[in-house]
Amino acid sequence: MPFIVEATDKPNSAALRERVRPAHIAYLEANLDKLLAAGAKLDDDGMTAIGSVYVIATDSREAAEAFVAADPFVTEGVLGNIIATRWRKAIFDHQSFIPKT
Repeated sequence: MPFIVEATDKPNSAALRERVRPAHIAYLEANLDKLLAAGAKLDDDGMTAIGSVYVIATDSREAAEAFVAADPFVTEGVLGNIIATRWRKAIFDHQSFIPKT
């Protein structure tokens, strides 16, 4: 069962986020086999990144946490307040995965 990992940018980290973003993107693209989804959390303006969300294809909390811990956004100090939660897919990409009882 996958994990959703949600993280919030540390205060005043916007410039650092921009500098580290190419390494972050390279890390994600090198690990596509581990990701069901990933992307930035945005402020209400729809432009300003305020954190990140990952949906990681693993049954292990330790593996999910290790994956995020190795992301340049974490190793370089962009992200903080990281929370990993097990996730059960019910609706995804306009499709229902809810078992019929």
